[in-house]
Amino acid sequence: MPTLRALVLCCTLKPSPAPSSAELLGREVLAALADHDVQGEVVRVVDHRVRFGVSTDEGDGDEWPAIRAKLMESQILVVATPIWLGQPSSVCKMVLERLDAELSETDEQGRLRTYGKVGAVAVVGNEDGAHHVTAEVLQALNDVGFSVAAAASTYWVGEAMGGTDYRDAGPKPETTGAATRTLARNAAHLAQLLAARPYPSS
Repeated sequence: MPTLRALVLCCTLKPSPAPSSAELLGREVLAALADHDVQGEVVRVVDHRVRFGVSTDEGDGDEWPAIRAKLMESQILVVATPIWLGQPSSVCKMVLERLDAELSETDEQGRLRTYGKVGAVAVVGNEDGAHHVTAEVLQALNDVGFSVAAAASTYWVGEAMGGTDYRDAGPKPETTGAATRTLARNAAHLAQLLAARPYPSS
């Protein structure tokens, strides 16, 4: 079985080198995936000139095609996003809009190129809304062809109206750690199954 690859798209609003709790949790997912022989990388989307749109290449210096190339080389996509006003970040929504273009991209057997890929989500925030954000992101990923493993999400939310970020929360809660490990185990398992037994042709 060839080594699987994962891409974590960090959808923080903060450009590097600003610290990001969403990136931290995304990297923790990547570390957990490494325990299942999955290699990968984190891309902080706001560090790149990604244009709004719903095509694979919006031209005029659009840097989404380079990110998409990394996605096409990966079997697992993890979207890591903060919560703002109970919603995924605007960067996350832009990423999902760009993924809409995959509905027009098929392989030689008529399958979406995303059909062999597994989607997962990591969410951080200082308010409730993690389940809502998870539902929005996983449904969108499934709509554009990604498969979703059991328990394909992990999250941390601080006290409502609080000011503590995940990266500053001290000892990390075991509930989040357990969810992260479960996400990694199940996503890697499903990706291996899809690599060995792809979906049937259209």
